[in-house]
Amino acid sequence: MASARKMGIEALMVAHAVLALATGGSAQLQYGFYKNKCNASDVEAVVQGIVKARFAREAPIVAYLLRLQFHECAVNKTAPPNLSVKGYDLIAAIKAELERRCPGVVSCSDIEILATRDAVALAGGPAYTVRTGRRDRRQSRASDVKLPGSEYTAAQAIAYYAKLGMSAYDTVLLLGAHTMGATDPAMDPTLASTYKKYVCPNVTSSNGNTVYLDDQWSAVKVDNNYYKNLQRGRGVLLVDHQNLYRDSSTRGFVDQLANNNGLFQSQFAKVLVKLSEVNVLTGTQGEIRKVCNKFN
Repeated sequence: MASARKMGIEALMVAHAVLALATGGSAQLQYGFYKNKCNASDVEAVVQGIVKARFAREAPIVAYLLRLQFHECAVNKTAPPNLSVKGYDLIAAIKAELERRCPGVVSCSDIEILATRDAVALAGGPAYTVRTGRRDRRQSRASDVKLPGSEYTAAQAIAYYAKLGMSAYDTVLLLGAHTMGATDPAMDPTLASTYKKYVCPNVTSSNGNTVYLDDQWSAVKVDNNYYKNLQRGRGVLLVDHQNLYRDSSTRGFVDQLANNNGLFQSQFAKVLVKLSEVNVLTGTQGEIRKVCNKFN
């Protein structure tokens, strides 16, 4: 796999296609926005069915979708943090099916939010509702992609998310997405050697050094085990191991979430929803793309 620095934060949320949109619009989002707008089809049921089928044969799709929603630059995928993002094919498959049923109705941005919501629930995470009605932007530039790095300190991560309206507690919750997924070793050699025994996926982007961001048994589950590992000094990325738990401003949040999975589940859902509504386009802004990897 690519280096941890190049990959950046491994499994966070919300799509660059959503985050980097023009300001405003969240107030116009609605629950059940697509009801009776796709002929006889239930849009959210269609998305859920396709995600469920994919999850059944590829559980790591949850990590892909969480990461995709944060990194995705839609058209320009050449920005370094986006080079290893997966899951585009699932979004494309959902879009193609919805275009068949009701052309030009459902945005790629909403598909990403709905698909991630459904995948999180399938992985044992919280079932939560999301508002829809987002539209896709008409601009996508690598220069717009400004993502937090795996080497960030806790203070840097908090400052980054503060610009999106997130609190320090929100930041700790967002980093809880590291309960899913994997990266390559940039940690204590003893811990790295333990992780290296797991087989890396046989793909061209892999260099054989897969390291799970959570314990392997928990790496396809949305749970609070990530925080328990931080308490044990077993965080994988620098932002986890050396900063998040050592920083006095975030240590208490880590302890709180590590000791209460129910709390993590409920709060994780809330922060996913909160981040999904940052600076979205609605109404007549932007467009509804016919396919998700290019403008109309």
